[in-house]
Amino acid sequence: MSIRVVVHLHNEEPFVAEMEEMPDPKDNFVVLRNPRSRDGRSLTFVTDGATAFLYPWTRITFIEIIDGAGSQESIVGFFREDSRANRP
Repeated sequence: MSIRVVVHLHNEEPFVAEMEEMPDPKDNFVVLRNPRSRDGRSLTFVTDGATAFLYPWTRITFIEIIDGAGSQESIVGFFREDSRANRP
């Protein structure tokens, strides 16, 4: 199962990618697959046919981990919307 992440590089726009597993703190680089912009478009610096990318930790500011399944289920509606639905 791949892990969806948002990668923030030094002095560049963040992008979305997938990782197979969490990187070990001793690793010198991070393996990313399917990088794309946050709106889903392909990145300008990605060559056609490339499947995996190695980014050194020295270029990465931080990585956000996206929890796609759990985040949508925990949304709570407004109290007023819930109370109107129960009225006869």
